[in-house]
Amino acid sequence: MKYIDQNKINNLLVSEAKVDTARLNSILSKAKALKRLNLEESAALLSVSDPGYIQRIYSAASFVKDKIYGRRVVLFAPLYISNLCGNSCLYCAFKSDNLSIKRKALTLPEITSQTELLLKHGQKRILMVCGEAAPEGKENVDYYVEAVQSIYSAEVGKNKIKRVNVNCAPLSREDFKKLKKSGIGTYQLFQETYHQETYLFMHPKGPKSDPDNRLDAIDRAFSAGIDDIGIGVLYGLYDYRFETLGLLSHVEHMERSFKVGPHTISVPRIEPAEGVGLSLNPPYKLSDEEFKKVVAILRLSVPYTGIIMSTRESPQMRDLLLNLGVSQISAASRTSPGGYSDLEKEDATGQFSLSDHRSLDEIVKTLIGHDYIPSFCAACYRKERTGEAFMQLAKPGTIKGKCSMNALITLKEYLDDFASREVKALGYKLIERYFKDLDKKDQERLKLFFSHVDSGVRDEYI
Repeated sequence: MKYIDQNKINNLLVSEAKVDTARLNSILSKAKALKRLNLEESAALLSVSDPGYIQRIYSAASFVKDKIYGRRVVLFAPLYISNLCGNSCLYCAFKSDNLSIKRKALTLPEITSQTELLLKHGQKRILMVCGEAAPEGKENVDYYVEAVQSIYSAEVGKNKIKRVNVNCAPLSREDFKKLKKSGIGTYQLFQETYHQETYLFMHPKGPKSDPDNRLDAIDRAFSAGIDDIGIGVLYGLYDYRFETLGLLSHVEHMERSFKVGPHTISVPRIEPAEGVGLSLNPPYKLSDEEFKKVVAILRLSVPYTGIIMSTRESPQMRDLLLNLGVSQISAASRTSPGGYSDLEKEDATGQFSLSDHRSLDEIVKTLIGHDYIPSFCAACYRKERTGEAFMQLAKPGTIKGKCSMNALITLKEYLDDFASREVKALGYKLIERYFKDLDKKDQERLKLFFSHVDSGVRDEYI
């Protein structure tokens, strides 16, 4: 598998197996200076099992996350437009030979309708998720581009979707250019597993069976001008320590080749899926304690990245991991095409089972209760703070001020337009507390933005 030196990773897991206090101090000091860790240092942290050392890792991760992003937490919703697929991935409900689910690709009017349902609940950011195969008579990229346009065309009152990120199959360089031109934000593609033998076993048939094509797709996206890229591992397919170092090897390749690391890293664990036996008993099931350690180490290893957690995880785990490095979470998710039409009905034919069933309003309430600022911001995309420009702000932590300010603006929009009475009261108090901590200049700027919101203006940002 290109860029991934399996022998080096295996050797590091042996050579870095013992970490003394001096070594731990050195690594954590470097991380708290917001410097990305190398593979040796990340391998050393992955080997730690002493409870006292692990608590120090957690504390450092919390420190780094606050330094980079402050207390804001970005919210989004996935929108599955299709579950048509030509692959046979052993862990996924959408695999082509799974007869337990109904196949559907949303029409463009249906995509607009689903988007309107999300807008009515207050969502402003969407991750568009696509099956590997397009509807009959269409090329994949043409369907994706039309879908993105349909999402952006949706409008409910004064509210529109601010940003569409896309998770879709690898494309050619020319097709990535078309996708970029449609106005997407981040392009997201998970390698799933960085272990060659496991990859080939888990993907026996279909376009996804070629691991190098999947790795190369990230390079093609960059070369096509998409400079916000999201990567990830599906934890549970192979040893979590190897997978984490494989992912970090990929990060090093991205930085060497394009001077830009991943805009986001996702950390899904395998969850039960309809008609998929392997999902019920993952070969390398990750315990909660191991999972917490992985998230904290990723935050220390790649301090500038946004770490994403989906509703696969329980409310308790998601709330806890916000303090250890997670900075973006999905809310009130559905993982089947058309799933938002009936939120009272269980999403039985989704890609995987969900554990966090809270509404967006309930999640906003919980975030406020933990003193986080719920954010629906897409300012960096609008201001062309992407790729290298974003990295220049994120790496030293100077993005924090912009993130916090824009989060407060978008939170007021949500409170005014969508929140329940209880959440409104809690949210306005939170805004008041954070407002008092701003300097005089920022207070005046925020007052002006808030006056615009009060007069009906939406989607302003710095």
